[in-house]
Amino acid sequence: LEALKYLKAVVSTQSTGAQDGGCTAYVLRNGFNTAQGKLLRTIMYSVQRVTANNFETFMFILFLLQFAIAASAYVWIEGTKDPDRNRYKLFLECTLILTSVVPPELPIELSLAVNSSLLSLIKMGIYCTEPFRIPFAGKVHVCCFDKTGTLTTDKLELTGVCGVEKDDSSKLVSIKDTPLSTCKVLATCHSLLYVDDQLIGDPIERATMSVLPWTLTRGDVVMCKTVKQSLKILKRFHFNSTLKRMSVIVSQQDSTYNQELFVMCKGAPEVIKDLLSEVPEDYDTTHKQYTLQGGRVIALARRPLDSAAVVRDITREDAERELTFAGFVVFSTPLKKESKAAVSMLKESSHYVVMITGDSPLTACFVANQLKITKKVLILSEFEGGWRWETPDGSVQFELGNEDPSYSLCLTGPGMTFCESTAHSTGGNLFEKLITRVHIFARVTPKQKESVITTLKSQGLVTVMCGDGTNDVGALKHADVGVAIISNAPEVKPDKKVAQERVNLKSQIVQQLQEGKGKKLQERQRMLEEKLKELQAEEDTLVKLGDASIASPFTSKYSSVKCICNIIRQGRCTLVTTLQMFKILALNALIIAYCQSALYLDGVKFSDGQATLQGLLLAGCFLFISRSKPLDKLSPSRPHANIFNLYTISTVLLQFSVHLYTIVRLVDKVHEIEPRVPSIDLEAEFAPSLLNSIVYIVSVTLQLNTFVINYRGHPYMESLRENKCLCYSALFTAVLMLLLTFGLMPELNNEFSILLLPSEMQNEVFIALLGDSVSTFLIDRFLLWCCGDSKLQKLY
Repeated sequence: LEALKYLKAVVSTQSTGAQDGGCTAYVLRNGFNTAQGKLLRTIMYSVQRVTANNFETFMFILFLLQFAIAASAYVWIEGTKDPDRNRYKLFLECTLILTSVVPPELPIELSLAVNSSLLSLIKMGIYCTEPFRIPFAGKVHVCCFDKTGTLTTDKLELTGVCGVEKDDSSKLVSIKDTPLSTCKVLATCHSLLYVDDQLIGDPIERATMSVLPWTLTRGDVVMCKTVKQSLKILKRFHFNSTLKRMSVIVSQQDSTYNQELFVMCKGAPEVIKDLLSEVPEDYDTTHKQYTLQGGRVIALARRPLDSAAVVRDITREDAERELTFAGFVVFSTPLKKESKAAVSMLKESSHYVVMITGDSPLTACFVANQLKITKKVLILSEFEGGWRWETPDGSVQFELGNEDPSYSLCLTGPGMTFCESTAHSTGGNLFEKLITRVHIFARVTPKQKESVITTLKSQGLVTVMCGDGTNDVGALKHADVGVAIISNAPEVKPDKKVAQERVNLKSQIVQQLQEGKGKKLQERQRMLEEKLKELQAEEDTLVKLGDASIASPFTSKYSSVKCICNIIRQGRCTLVTTLQMFKILALNALIIAYCQSALYLDGVKFSDGQATLQGLLLAGCFLFISRSKPLDKLSPSRPHANIFNLYTISTVLLQFSVHLYTIVRLVDKVHEIEPRVPSIDLEAEFAPSLLNSIVYIVSVTLQLNTFVINYRGHPYMESLRENKCLCYSALFTAVLMLLLTFGLMPELNNEFSILLLPSEMQNEVFIALLGDSVSTFLIDRFLLWCCGDSKLQKLY
């Protein structure tokens, strides 16, 4: 009201005429009070910011710190027994032991695995804006999919019209046999418009116009090709996801040139039913017959308006009432080629699959049955006495609360609203108790899609959501792993040969157009330009991102849902690599801490050459572990979701116990041959010693063992033998340590300041390290067999 008062004041003081003779438009409202603004608010502020989980890393470092404190305390206690030893130097050595247990390479080593997966996903045409979500993909319990445009193609085919035959209303008739009144509803009730000579709008409406004998021209005028008749769209009440319908007001001139006004309306059958002045007897039977067959059914209705009515004053409520039924239009939505294989792979790899769609529950149940998401389904339906469960054909019914557990459940939008408002005897609402049994959500609004995802997450389930439209934005944003697929993009990566042929054809057309200038080849040029425009349009579809991709952390360049399998494969590989990195870094840090303790007590350290060689050898192993590739097939077993599990803690403690025993035993053997010097000169230059040589060989070999033994491999990623770089790197390090142990190349020992070991110590070191390797291998494989994999929790 204030805006209108201000507008009147402006108009009264200023000239309202536009310079070009047109009308003047005034902006009354802008900013975020628009449909696009609402979408942006959903994208930016609908969910709390998620960050990588650093708490576990912090707790794991504290866990390792206990061992470092024990090692440094032992060095301090033993070192202070010598009254002449410099306490400041001793304190620094103890500090070095404490800091060595926190690997400085920890952040970069963990990032390497994520970055490697990020690059692999890019090669598959999958782009990620939040890389820390990749490990979340390895923890996914529930995979949620939109239906139209995601599991099925968005190129709908108009099958026919039913409900228009008087003798048999269930009969499906073709468009050419459809009554003119019904065709008028189809030709005018849409939101299509021309932009740059292209018809844009909803895929269903474009599919309808392509088969109708009517043509939409500029100015919203629809002209018939078979009879001399035209209709003009005067006002639109656009489709609303809450109302589930749209309508238009059109004008038509009769034979006496008098203007007639009509309301044309279409929407969900159950919604249009309440707006009809008279409902046909077999209304429900007819539309259910085709939705049970997987068709997408839209109800049509119309009514005349008083020709004297002022169109701009007609409200939606006035227009959409007392309508006359005009038939059902039936569309078929074929499955995408790879949908069935992708859903099958997800189910076999311990994932629950859920469909969330705005389509009819009967259509959704049919598609779910085709994809083997469900076998037997119960739909929560409303009747006069309340709510009950019934099969899609209505042959089997159960009272609410007494449903057969062998059936999967399907909830509609109204059913969700009822369940959310109904308290459960065990606490919470009914929806929270039923959601883990529901495999199909149909006729749901975008807000209800969000509610499904957030409720699943509140149950402790990690979710992935895959969708392609604006109505999926909220769900994509709230999911742990949101994946947007681009509409109208190819399902799979084009073959290189085909892509090259397209490039060659394009260059040939451009060349022919250039050669044709100045010649009388207008018709040929026009055809070539059209072909060039088609090729350009095919390329453009690959890079035009929709609203869904703006909100989603993952975006697939191709429209196949197989991208979900690829993301989960990379997620599992990254998760397993991260967990084994923690194990390896923990064991290596503990080995270094206790080896340093043994050296510092005798005032000995590693030489610069020894430290450099050790760093290079181990850095190579870390690099090649992070580049491990996932297997092509998803495994039924699941990796552990976090560090603190029985397998990880047990294997780290037991392996370290064996390593500690090996270190202590060999250090004691060295002291038997070379007793500890009573007076230690901390300022002396480095000189090779037996203790330094043996501790160095032991330290590098034990750290190499941690890589080889704790490398997971199958069933999540390639095995050690398949990871050639890591295999060769480990083999090279093992051979080098053997050469240094047995002194087979004395000049190599001299280069790295390693003494030639006495023959009895050579055998002692070799047997000790071999026994350490065999023991830790058996321990790890036994624990892996007992508790190495996680299991998918039973939801009901």
